[in-house]
Amino acid sequence: MKIDMNKLVALVKGTKGLLTDKQAVSQVTVKGVSDYVTQVDFRVQEYLREQLHKEWPRIQFMGEEKDNSEIDFNADIWILDPVDGTTNLIHDFRNSAVSLGLCSRGEMVCGVIYQPFSDEVFTAVKGEGAFLNGEPIHVSRAETMADSLISIGTTPYEHEYADRNFEIFKKVFLDCQDIRRIGSAAIELAYVACGRLDAFFEMNLKPWDYAAGLLLIEEAGGTVTGFQGEKPVPWEKGSIVGSNGPIGQLLVDQYIN
Repeated sequence: MKIDMNKLVALVKGTKGLLTDKQAVSQVTVKGVSDYVTQVDFRVQEYLREQLHKEWPRIQFMGEEKDNSEIDFNADIWILDPVDGTTNLIHDFRNSAVSLGLCSRGEMVCGVIYQPFSDEVFTAVKGEGAFLNGEPIHVSRAETMADSLISIGTTPYEHEYADRNFEIFKKVFLDCQDIRRIGSAAIELAYVACGRLDAFFEMNLKPWDYAAGLLLIEEAGGTVTGFQGEKPVPWEKGSIVGSNGPIGQLLVDQYIN
Protein backbone atom coordinates (compact mmCIF):
# COMPACT_ATOMS: atom_id res chain seq x y z
CA MET A 1 0.00 0.00 0.00
CA LYS A 2 1.31 3.44 -0.98
CA ILE A 3 1.21 5.98 1.83
CA ASP A 4 1.41 9.75 1.35
CA MET A 5 4.33 10.42 3.68
CA ASN A 6 3.77 14.19 3.74
CA LYS A 7 0.26 13.59 5.04
CA LEU A 8 1.48 11.00 7.53
CA VAL A 9 4.20 13.27 8.89
CA ALA A 10 1.70 16.12 9.24
CA LEU A 11 -0.59 13.88 11.30
CA VAL A 12 2.23 12.81 13.59
CA LYS A 13 3.50 16.36 14.03
CA GLY A 14 -0.04 17.32 15.00
CA THR A 15 0.62 15.63 18.34
CA LYS A 16 3.07 18.28 19.51
CA GLY A 17 0.53 20.26 21.51
CA LEU A 18 -0.62 17.09 23.26
CA LEU A 19 2.92 16.01 24.11
CA THR A 20 3.79 19.37 25.64
CA ASP A 21 0.60 19.69 27.73
CA LYS A 22 2.07 19.71 31.25
CA GLN A 23 -1.29 19.32 32.94
CA ALA A 24 -2.00 16.11 31.02
CA VAL A 25 1.55 14.90 31.71
CA SER A 26 0.91 15.27 35.44
CA GLN A 27 -2.02 12.81 35.33
CA VAL A 28 -0.06 9.59 35.87
CA THR A 29 -1.22 6.01 36.32
CA VAL A 30 1.17 3.25 37.47
CA LYS A 31 0.93 0.13 35.27
CA GLY A 32 3.76 -1.84 36.85
CA VAL A 33 7.34 -1.63 38.13
CA SER A 34 8.79 1.59 36.65
CA ASP A 35 5.96 1.48 34.07
CA TYR A 36 3.76 4.54 33.81
CA VAL A 37 1.09 5.97 31.55
CA THR A 38 -0.15 9.56 31.40
CA GLN A 39 -3.17 11.22 29.86
CA VAL A 40 -0.81 12.31 27.09
CA ASP A 41 -0.27 8.66 26.08
CA PHE A 42 -4.03 8.09 25.79
CA ARG A 43 -4.74 11.38 24.01
CA VAL A 44 -1.96 10.96 21.44
CA GLN A 45 -3.03 7.39 20.74
CA GLU A 46 -6.69 8.30 20.32
CA TYR A 47 -5.88 11.30 18.11
CA LEU A 48 -3.70 9.25 15.78
CA ARG A 49 -6.08 6.28 15.76
CA GLU A 50 -8.92 8.54 14.62
CA GLN A 51 -6.86 10.42 12.03
CA LEU A 52 -5.27 7.28 10.58
CA HIS A 53 -8.67 5.62 10.31
CA LYS A 54 -10.05 8.63 8.41
CA GLU A 55 -7.21 8.58 5.88
CA TRP A 56 -6.62 4.82 5.60
CA PRO A 57 -9.74 3.06 6.96
CA ARG A 58 -8.72 -0.45 5.87
CA ILE A 59 -5.48 -0.52 7.86
CA GLN A 60 -5.61 -2.10 11.32
CA PHE A 61 -4.32 -0.25 14.36
CA MET A 62 -2.00 -1.65 17.02
CA GLY A 63 -1.22 0.66 19.95
CA GLU A 64 0.55 0.37 23.27
CA GLU A 65 -2.45 1.53 25.30
CA LYS A 66 -5.09 -0.83 23.87
CA ASP A 67 -6.04 -4.51 23.60
CA ASN A 68 -4.50 -5.79 20.37
CA SER A 69 -5.86 -9.35 20.49
CA GLU A 70 -8.03 -8.81 17.39
CA ILE A 71 -5.12 -7.96 15.07
CA ASP A 72 -4.66 -10.03 11.90
CA PHE A 73 -0.89 -10.04 11.43
CA ASN A 74 -1.19 -11.18 7.81
CA ALA A 75 -2.79 -7.85 6.89
CA ASP A 76 -1.62 -4.20 7.05
CA ILE A 77 -1.10 -2.83 10.56
CA TRP A 78 -0.18 0.55 11.99
CA ILE A 79 2.09 -0.02 15.00
CA LEU A 80 2.09 2.96 17.38
CA ASP A 81 3.86 3.97 20.54
CA PRO A 82 2.08 7.23 21.41
CA VAL A 83 4.81 8.24 23.87
CA ASP A 84 8.05 6.30 23.86
CA GLY A 85 9.83 7.60 26.93
CA THR A 86 6.90 8.23 29.27
CA THR A 87 9.15 8.29 32.34
CA ASN A 88 11.24 10.97 30.61
CA LEU A 89 8.07 12.93 29.86
CA ILE A 90 6.96 12.80 33.50
CA HIS A 91 10.33 14.22 34.58
CA ASP A 92 10.47 16.83 31.79
CA PHE A 93 13.65 15.11 30.57
CA ARG A 94 12.68 16.08 26.98
CA ASN A 95 13.61 12.82 25.32
CA SER A 96 10.28 11.33 24.32
CA ALA A 97 8.95 10.45 20.90
CA VAL A 98 5.96 9.31 18.90
CA SER A 99 6.86 6.14 17.01
CA LEU A 100 4.58 5.03 14.17
CA GLY A 101 5.27 2.30 11.63
CA LEU A 102 3.28 0.45 9.00
CA CYS A 103 3.74 -3.31 8.76
CA SER A 104 2.50 -4.97 5.58
CA ARG A 105 2.54 -8.76 5.22
CA GLY A 106 5.21 -9.17 7.85
CA GLU A 107 7.52 -6.35 6.72
CA MET A 108 7.88 -2.76 7.85
CA VAL A 109 7.17 -0.52 4.85
CA CYS A 110 7.16 2.96 6.36
CA GLY A 111 8.02 4.58 9.66
CA VAL A 112 8.00 7.94 11.44
CA ILE A 113 9.70 8.84 14.71
CA TYR A 114 8.92 12.34 15.96
CA GLN A 115 10.84 14.05 18.74
CA PRO A 116 8.69 17.11 19.54
CA PHE A 117 11.16 18.80 21.88
CA SER A 118 13.87 19.03 19.22
CA ASP A 119 11.30 19.15 16.38
CA GLU A 120 13.11 16.31 14.61
CA VAL A 121 11.17 13.99 12.31
CA PHE A 122 12.86 10.77 11.22
CA THR A 123 11.17 9.02 8.29
CA ALA A 124 11.71 5.97 6.14
CA VAL A 125 9.92 4.18 3.31
CA LYS A 126 11.02 0.71 2.31
CA GLY A 127 13.40 0.93 -0.64
CA GLU A 128 13.54 4.73 -0.59
CA GLY A 129 16.06 5.53 2.17
CA ALA A 130 15.88 7.22 5.56
CA PHE A 131 15.59 10.93 6.30
CA LEU A 132 15.80 13.50 9.10
CA ASN A 133 13.61 16.53 8.46
CA GLY A 134 13.73 15.68 4.78
CA GLU A 135 17.52 15.26 4.49
CA PRO A 136 19.04 11.81 3.82
CA ILE A 137 20.68 10.07 6.76
CA HIS A 138 23.09 7.15 7.02
CA VAL A 139 24.54 4.97 9.75
CA SER A 140 28.09 5.51 10.97
CA ARG A 141 31.20 3.86 9.54
CA ALA A 142 32.66 2.69 12.85
CA GLU A 143 34.13 -0.81 12.67
CA THR A 144 35.66 -1.30 16.12
CA MET A 145 34.32 -1.04 19.64
CA ALA A 146 37.07 1.48 20.42
CA ASP A 147 35.55 3.84 17.85
CA SER A 148 31.96 3.36 19.04
CA LEU A 149 29.41 5.23 21.11
CA ILE A 150 26.80 2.70 22.21
CA SER A 151 23.42 3.23 23.82
CA ILE A 152 21.91 0.75 26.24
CA GLY A 153 18.44 -0.09 27.46
CA THR A 154 18.05 -1.30 31.03
CA THR A 155 14.81 -3.31 30.64
CA PRO A 156 13.34 -1.15 33.43
CA TYR A 157 10.05 -3.04 33.79
CA GLU A 158 11.83 -6.34 34.52
CA HIS A 159 14.32 -5.83 37.32
CA GLU A 160 15.09 -9.56 37.44
CA TYR A 161 17.39 -9.00 34.44
CA ALA A 162 19.47 -6.33 36.17
CA ASP A 163 22.45 -8.54 37.04
CA ARG A 164 22.71 -9.94 33.51
CA ASN A 165 22.19 -6.54 31.91
CA PHE A 166 24.77 -4.71 33.97
CA GLU A 167 27.33 -7.44 33.45
CA ILE A 168 26.95 -6.90 29.70
CA PHE A 169 26.97 -3.12 30.08
CA LYS A 170 30.28 -3.24 31.97
CA LYS A 171 31.96 -5.33 29.26
CA VAL A 172 30.70 -2.99 26.55
CA PHE A 173 31.67 0.13 28.51
CA LEU A 174 35.23 -1.07 29.03
CA ASP A 175 35.75 -1.60 25.29
CA CYS A 176 33.83 1.23 23.61
CA GLN A 177 34.37 5.01 23.75
CA ASP A 178 31.40 5.43 26.10
CA ILE A 179 27.82 4.35 26.68
CA ARG A 180 24.57 6.33 26.74
CA ARG A 181 21.13 5.76 28.24
CA ILE A 182 18.50 8.05 26.70
CA GLY A 183 15.40 6.21 27.92
CA SER A 184 13.55 6.04 24.61
CA ALA A 185 14.28 3.09 22.33
CA ALA A 186 12.67 4.91 19.41
CA ILE A 187 15.00 7.90 19.75
CA GLU A 188 18.03 5.67 20.28
CA LEU A 189 17.24 3.66 17.15
CA ALA A 190 16.74 6.89 15.21
CA TYR A 191 20.11 8.12 16.46
CA VAL A 192 21.73 4.94 15.18
CA ALA A 193 20.10 5.56 11.81
CA CYS A 194 21.58 9.06 11.55
CA GLY A 195 25.02 8.09 12.86
CA ARG A 196 24.89 9.78 16.26
CA LEU A 197 25.17 6.35 17.87
CA ASP A 198 26.89 3.29 16.47
CA ALA A 199 24.59 0.79 18.17
CA PHE A 200 21.73 0.41 20.64
CA PHE A 201 20.58 -2.76 22.37
CA GLU A 202 17.90 -3.71 24.90
CA MET A 203 16.20 -6.86 26.11
CA ASN A 204 12.47 -7.53 25.76
CA LEU A 205 11.30 -4.53 23.80
CA LYS A 206 7.66 -4.35 22.76
CA PRO A 207 6.93 -4.10 19.02
CA TRP A 208 5.81 -0.48 19.25
CA ASP A 209 9.18 0.40 20.81
CA TYR A 210 11.20 -0.68 17.80
CA ALA A 211 8.99 -1.23 14.72
CA ALA A 212 9.54 2.17 13.10
CA GLY A 213 13.18 2.31 14.18
CA LEU A 214 13.84 -1.07 12.57
CA LEU A 215 12.98 0.28 9.13
CA LEU A 216 14.82 3.56 9.73
CA ILE A 217 18.07 1.77 10.47
CA GLU A 218 17.77 -0.67 7.59
CA GLU A 219 17.01 2.13 5.14
CA ALA A 220 19.97 4.11 6.52
CA GLY A 221 22.28 1.19 5.72
CA GLY A 222 22.39 -0.55 9.10
CA THR A 223 21.02 -3.74 10.59
CA VAL A 224 18.55 -4.72 13.29
CA THR A 225 18.69 -8.22 14.77
CA GLY A 226 17.74 -10.14 17.85
CA PHE A 227 20.30 -11.03 20.49
CA GLN A 228 21.09 -14.27 18.61
CA GLY A 229 21.50 -12.44 15.31
CA GLU A 230 18.04 -13.46 14.12
CA LYS A 231 15.63 -11.29 12.12
CA PRO A 232 13.03 -9.66 14.43
CA VAL A 233 9.31 -10.17 13.91
CA PRO A 234 8.02 -6.57 14.07
CA TRP A 235 4.73 -7.33 15.85
CA GLU A 236 6.35 -9.45 18.56
CA LYS A 237 8.26 -8.66 21.74
CA GLY A 238 11.99 -9.06 21.20
CA SER A 239 15.50 -8.34 22.41
CA ILE A 240 16.93 -5.94 19.83
CA VAL A 241 20.33 -4.87 18.55
CA GLY A 242 20.18 -1.91 16.16
CA SER A 243 23.50 -0.89 14.66
CA ASN A 244 25.55 0.27 11.72
CA GLY A 245 26.20 -3.40 10.96
CA PRO A 246 29.76 -4.18 12.07
CA ILE A 247 29.24 -3.01 15.66
CA GLY A 248 26.03 -4.99 16.00
CA GLN A 249 27.83 -8.11 14.84
CA LEU A 250 30.53 -7.54 17.45
CA LEU A 251 27.92 -7.07 20.18
CA VAL A 252 26.12 -10.29 19.25
CA ASP A 253 29.28 -12.34 18.85
CA GLN A 254 31.38 -11.11 21.78
CA TYR A 255 29.29 -9.30 24.40
CA ILE A 256 25.60 -10.13 24.54
CA ASN A 257 25.82 -13.93 24.43
